[in-house]
Amino acid sequence: MTDQSTRPQTARARPGASCAAAACVRGVVAAGLGLGALTVLVTVLWISSPYPDGGSGTALRTAGALWLLAHGTDLVRSDTLSGTPAPMGLAPLLLLALPAWLVHRAARDALEPAEGHPEPAVPLVVGGVVAGYVLVGTPLAFWVARGQLAADPVEALAHLALLASAAALLGAWAARGRPLGPAPAWLPRRVRVALARSRSAVVLRSAAEATLVLVGGGAVLVLTSLVWHGGAAREAFLGLAGDWSGRAAVGLLALALLPNAAVWGAAYGLGPGFALGAGATATPSGCRAPRPFRTSRCSPPSRAPDRAAR
Repeated sequence: MTDQSTRPQTARARPGASCAAAACVRGVVAAGLGLGALTVLVTVLWISSPYPDGGSGTALRTAGALWLLAHGTDLVRSDTLSGTPAPMGLAPLLLLALPAWLVHRAARDALEPAEGHPEPAVPLVVGGVVAGYVLVGTPLAFWVARGQLAADPVEALAHLALLASAAALLGAWAARGRPLGPAPAWLPRRVRVALARSRSAVVLRSAAEATLVLVGGGAVLVLTSLVWHGGAAREAFLGLAGDWSGRAAVGLLALALLPNAAVWGAAYGLGPGFALGAGATATPSGCRAPRPFRTSRCSPPSRAPDRAAR
């Protein structure tokens, strides 16, 4: 009697365990692909640079730091000209798209039922993908913490888990056909009632469309400004780096910051503007900054880089 009662439970437990294990492997692969893509890019730039700042270990740590930065983790650069550590907390939004898409695809593919097997459970798949993703990021976060671009391991793991959970949930939603049915039972009753009303859905859809219009207008404003001030933009771009590998790195960084620039352009067009640094703000009425800061950050770039190089 005991053997007959335990065998069905074991048979039912095995598909769940295998599903979670397969989802964990997919999470590991997603993290490895994102990290590997950045590592290849940084390694190519490091090899092509005529005057690299460090060895291969520094390049690999830089790639790991960029991967953590793509998830929103704040970095602290210890190797500065003034000797004072400088924070780096601006995550390029285009860099964020790669890990988010990889986790989204991993969760979506893991929820596709195989022939002759039951449909996988969403909590097991999402939990497995997130666990595998964080499993790769845990040793990396502690290893990067000892480099020139250091990151807090606890903060890095929190950002990894947050992004992986959000992307995996969206992947699970896409695998189920993007249903717009009733809200989950674990949400408060007031929230479920509000989401069930047609007015709430219309408001959310209208807010999303308005946000896209604003960001699109900001992108148009940025492109128009670049064309209008093409000479100054070209001079600033050429002055930031003298060799082709450095200019390629600057160009890739500018490409990764294009979504950020669209958001800044939208904020500029609406009036509040955006911050340039410590106390400096760029608005349609002009650049507002303290006097000691105005000449160094808010003024347009001049021939200072050429004079310093000479």
